[in-house]
Amino acid sequence: MLDTQFIPKDSESSIYEFWLKHDLFKADSNSKAPTYTIVFPPPNVTGVLHMGHALTCTLEDILIRRKRMQGFNTLWLPGTDHAGIATQMVVERNLMKEEKKSRHDLGREKFLGKVWEWKEKSQETIVSQMKKMGGSFDWSRLAFTLDENVSLAVRECFLRLYNEGLIYRDTAIIQWCPRCHTALSDLEVKFKETPGKFWHIKYRLKGEPSKYLVVATTRPETLLGDTAVAVHPEDDRFRDFHGKEVMVPLVGRAIPVILDTYVDMQFGTVALKITPGHDPNDYIVGKKHNLPIINLMDENAVLNKEAGAYQGLDRQKARLKVLEDLAKQELLVKEENHNHNVGHCDRCGTVVEPKVSAQWFVKAEELAKDAIRAVESKEIRIVPEEWEKTYFEWMRNIRPWCISRQLWWGHRIPVWYCQQCEEAHVGLEAPTVCKKCGETKLRQDEDVLDTWFSSGLWPISTLGWPKNSQDLKAFYPTSVLETGFDILFFWVARMIMLGMKMAGKIPFHTVYLHPMVRDEHGQKMSKTKGNVVDPLEISDRLGTDALRFFLSWNAFHGRDMRVSDEGVESCKFFVNKIWNASRFVLMHFGDVKQSNVDLSNEVNQWIWSRLNHIKEEVNRSLDQYRFFEAAQALYHFIWSEYCDWFIEFIKSKDELEARKAAKESTAVEVLEEAIRLLHPFMPFVTEKLWQEMPIREQSKVSICIASYPAVDNSKKFPVAEERLARVIRLIEQVRTTRGLHQLSPATEISLSVSSLAGDSLLFELSPFKELIKKMGKLKELDFKTQEFPKETHLSIVMRDLKLFIPKSDLGDLTKELSRKRKELQEKTEALRRADEKLRNEKFINSAPQAVKEGVVKQKMDLKREVEALEQYLADLG
Repeated sequence: MLDTQFIPKDSESSIYEFWLKHDLFKADSNSKAPTYTIVFPPPNVTGVLHMGHALTCTLEDILIRRKRMQGFNTLWLPGTDHAGIATQMVVERNLMKEEKKSRHDLGREKFLGKVWEWKEKSQETIVSQMKKMGGSFDWSRLAFTLDENVSLAVRECFLRLYNEGLIYRDTAIIQWCPRCHTALSDLEVKFKETPGKFWHIKYRLKGEPSKYLVVATTRPETLLGDTAVAVHPEDDRFRDFHGKEVMVPLVGRAIPVILDTYVDMQFGTVALKITPGHDPNDYIVGKKHNLPIINLMDENAVLNKEAGAYQGLDRQKARLKVLEDLAKQELLVKEENHNHNVGHCDRCGTVVEPKVSAQWFVKAEELAKDAIRAVESKEIRIVPEEWEKTYFEWMRNIRPWCISRQLWWGHRIPVWYCQQCEEAHVGLEAPTVCKKCGETKLRQDEDVLDTWFSSGLWPISTLGWPKNSQDLKAFYPTSVLETGFDILFFWVARMIMLGMKMAGKIPFHTVYLHPMVRDEHGQKMSKTKGNVVDPLEISDRLGTDALRFFLSWNAFHGRDMRVSDEGVESCKFFVNKIWNASRFVLMHFGDVKQSNVDLSNEVNQWIWSRLNHIKEEVNRSLDQYRFFEAAQALYHFIWSEYCDWFIEFIKSKDELEARKAAKESTAVEVLEEAIRLLHPFMPFVTEKLWQEMPIREQSKVSICIASYPAVDNSKKFPVAEERLARVIRLIEQVRTTRGLHQLSPATEISLSVSSLAGDSLLFELSPFKELIKKMGKLKELDFKTQEFPKETHLSIVMRDLKLFIPKSDLGDLTKELSRKRKELQEKTEALRRADEKLRNEKFINSAPQAVKEGVVKQKMDLKREVEALEQYLADLG
């Protein structure tokens, strides 16, 4: 017998241990069954799982559990990511806090020992949290991006790309983080619109100081590194300056005036200062015109000796000093407010500094060609499809990928330099001798690879590549890659590029991009805002099943998800509903051990038919990654059709006793199949309930490996569905009317029903007369062809039926009419105000999106309520 209630915290851990004990999640690379593979996006070993990870874990587990139950050889491969910059920053902060030391105080090897200690603790926490979420991972294949087999794959990939000329070392302009002390890829820089200024500065003509060009800049401190001023060749205003030189303000250095169509003749002062060492666009212009490059700043973005008198100042202080000196020398013409996009480090938020530096790059444009074709041909499908456009725009304009990072934690670049002749050696292992001069002393490149380089190999490196392993043959390409849209380019695109190049095949067939998870007000979660929702804390309070069902219910395509306690709590009520329904069924049918379905009974026909339609809907929705549709279909069937209607239909004493005496099994079998349908969404409560079912696959030790319910077309009964749907609509209408008139449950009313589609409908309703009376709390129910006068009866039209209720049964209608008219007046006024607000241009332009959405919803709700009240008052006469 089931307990009175399901208490998640008392059951979840023991259920998970039961699954592990029976080794239910392990994939078999030698199995002949069709494979279904997902590699879990590895969480960073920087802390704990957040709500985005909980969503990923939930959705992927739904896919895996369903396929496992369908007989697939499923592999869900777990792992964690070393997360170079992020983890090094966390450990450095912790080291300074606890020991008051920097990584340089410890040295590279000892510091890396500290990071490995951090990794072990963090990974242990993450794994326990993944288990807490119910993830059915193959833990025997737990991977880490710095595992030896992954490191081998990284070195092999680097070597192959280097030998093909697709990896190269170059001195070029990159984005530099002065806080993290490393180069960044373009994707690791987030641009934010920032209030700033345009300063207009005089550049005097060499030899003719009375003549000058006015140049506008947002970064006056960088003029110390100017090597040219550019004007458009067709701009007649500057013809006198063609081929001449101007003097760099404050420095007194002559620089050429160059002609270039890059200059926009409609913007600013239309004369541009060119600083190749500190601006990506200026760098391109400088290369074109063979301009010298002056690097003004060190790794901390502090001005160096090239800045002369300004050496030792940081960027902001240098700016203030330069502006002060320009004003003193009457070279500052004016300043004006100007908002502009400023690049920030994605990890620490520091303003980045464009800097010319020797780095390693990948020719990403070459790798992108096959990756573009794979999506164009639909060999790889992106869901939702609208993200394909964004993918193509980025891939067709891809730039060289800077892959070297000036960090200690990560995959060391597999390049060794001869200490005698500086010859570079690229290989899988450290060379013992220089191939050029024979020197035996070689030093390895100090830099490490971008984290996303190793992550880009994740689907193949974790399956054994570069070896032709059995896992690789069995499980690659993987089936689906499920992740957030925010790493479509960081990770997904790079997996496609590297997977196709290294393994010769696409890494996955489908990319499903889930929505962004926000707080209940639609705000992005952040520690600084204090609005971070901890999935494990919610799971502890309300249960993992409730949280998982909430996440799947709200995983809409193209719409952000809002997480709230109230939402998860409503899903907890659903868990309780299933539990209580199961208790009822087991209490009355727990001894029904064999299938014995009476399909001559129309109520049985209806519930079996509805079950088979729900099977179709759930399978179709999950095949299309429409998790929200599948969850809502299951909720409606179990809560409404099975619990609220079917169980109520069979609860009358005579009906219940007759079914028990006959050992009729519909109640048990439909519930058992519904539990199996629900299992991928709510694994814990369904396991607990399934083990108690008297009719189930006894040969299966767990619901995890029980068969997923298949559609049975022999149990579809469209006529019974139509008839019972009409009965349900009729009862619902009676209940709605009772509610509108605030009748107490003890008050019974009379009802007459006539047909708008022939007397046959009344004949079809007659077998359900006693059921309708009981559930509608009716003292009398007649099926008649006659109509009743408006003066004495309330008439209600519903599709093919017309209902008549004596007004005398509905209480004092004078008071009721007065109350409803007042309510209509209030609702109409509220609707007018909402409509007025949505027409207000100031509100539309300034109100937060969440507030505007709330008013739109309020207006829609009010409109429905006003229409219902108007119809109700019209019916009452």
